[in-house]
Amino acid sequence: MNVRYAYAITTALLLGGAAITVGTNVGAQTAQNDDRVMAAAAPRGAPMSFAGLTERLAPAVVNISTKQTVQVQQQQNPFAGTPFGDLFGQFGGQQGGRPITREAQSLGSGFIISADGYIVTNNHVVAPGNRNAVVDSITVTLPDRKEYTAKLIGRDAASDLALLKIEASNLPFVNFGDSTTTRVGDWVVAIGNPFGLGGTVTAGIVSALHRNTGQGGAFDRYIQTDASINMGNSGGPMFDLNGNVIGINSAIFSPTGGNVGIGFAIPAEQAKPIIDTLRSGAKVQRGYLGVALQPLDEEIAASLGLPKNTGELIARVEPGEGAAKAGIQQGDVITKVNNVAVSPDSTLSYLVSNLKPGTRVPIELVRNEKRMTVTATVGTRPPEEQLAAFNGDNDDAVPTPDAQAGEQSTRDSIGLSVQALTPQITRQLGLSQDVRGLVVGAVDPASDAAAEGIQRGDIIVSANQRPVAQPADLAVAVKASVAANRPVLLLVQRGNGPARYVGVKTAKAK
Repeated sequence: MNVRYAYAITTALLLGGAAITVGTNVGAQTAQNDDRVMAAAAPRGAPMSFAGLTERLAPAVVNISTKQTVQVQQQQNPFAGTPFGDLFGQFGGQQGGRPITREAQSLGSGFIISADGYIVTNNHVVAPGNRNAVVDSITVTLPDRKEYTAKLIGRDAASDLALLKIEASNLPFVNFGDSTTTRVGDWVVAIGNPFGLGGTVTAGIVSALHRNTGQGGAFDRYIQTDASINMGNSGGPMFDLNGNVIGINSAIFSPTGGNVGIGFAIPAEQAKPIIDTLRSGAKVQRGYLGVALQPLDEEIAASLGLPKNTGELIARVEPGEGAAKAGIQQGDVITKVNNVAVSPDSTLSYLVSNLKPGTRVPIELVRNEKRMTVTATVGTRPPEEQLAAFNGDNDDAVPTPDAQAGEQSTRDSIGLSVQALTPQITRQLGLSQDVRGLVVGAVDPASDAAAEGIQRGDIIVSANQRPVAQPADLAVAVKASVAANRPVLLLVQRGNGPARYVGVKTAKAK
């Protein structure tokens, strides 16, 4: 899925933030969306106009811009050392390959949550545009064109949230609402500054709740809307017709970069605890089990005798972390955490990350088609950069397996020719010496194994949750899967990267 942050790019050097507008105050020290004043403004049913709602809420939405310094590496002068070197060095703008510093700007949005100037926005609105950039200043512009230099109170990259503060008083502000009572089909209003055009109001409906965009992570859970959201809307509020902030506009799905009717907002009830933590000066902490996950697709689920979308598969367990200490193993399927079912709407990452570190929770799992419950102590999630998975490069120096080494039934049933992983093959592939299994020498391009992405040189570590060391071991597993009319569950490793489970249909199971 091509998900783009809804932010404006104001120079070719910098990916900036998003924008949204502001208005004026009506009733000091009272939230613009207070129930007592919204009763007259909020329309009921299918509204004839959103004017009353907009008049009350727009004053609390602000424009956010940053000034950044970016270091740009210049190309070497190709004419250096020639009679033309100085000429091209002078007029070509090149400085011997040394980096030069340029200024860049970004544009974004936010909304005021207190009369004394606390402002919520997206982290990507105020973060450096790239690793060579430094944010020099953040400016907040109110609807009356007053400008304030903002202080960054705190930010949380994992949830894409940030909290700013300006020195002002008696400002219009809005309160967080709660999207848990929101229904698909409800009207919503977004206020923002798309493409830097100034205050813009758009309306639409809630298209979906708990939307997983496929980007991964503990906070990949959004409100989807068809209200027009474009680059420049990030960080702005999404309101329901009662004036509640039920979401923070954050990203769009778009093949072109413009609105196609699919926008995403961070749910308010998910954002508020993080903002409260940042406001208190504390560090945001999240639960962590120490596992790598795979979704339970149809083939893998069938190979395990489970219905699809029932839990998530453990692809790897980190030594010494909560999952390992609780006895959770590679190949287990986690079905419930703290008595809440694991599903595409409530992923394992989402459920665990929202638990307090140190919490002891029951975890229900399926192992070898048997259900069991273990108790795990939730740890503290490390910084995101430490969680990046290591993916080894594929080595093309793969030996062709002996034609007699593979079992005919294996080739006929799943389209793979394999042979034992010898020390010589291990060296040729550059594998770690502790890797065990079978090396794939050939893949039938018409097979389901090829469709699932298995390639020559991949290592099959296990089949149907049992280690395989000889082609006969794989043949036994395949024969059992054929008899049960199920896909065979393979644990496949590429290079020295992490292994993943693949459900491969057998010739009979197709």
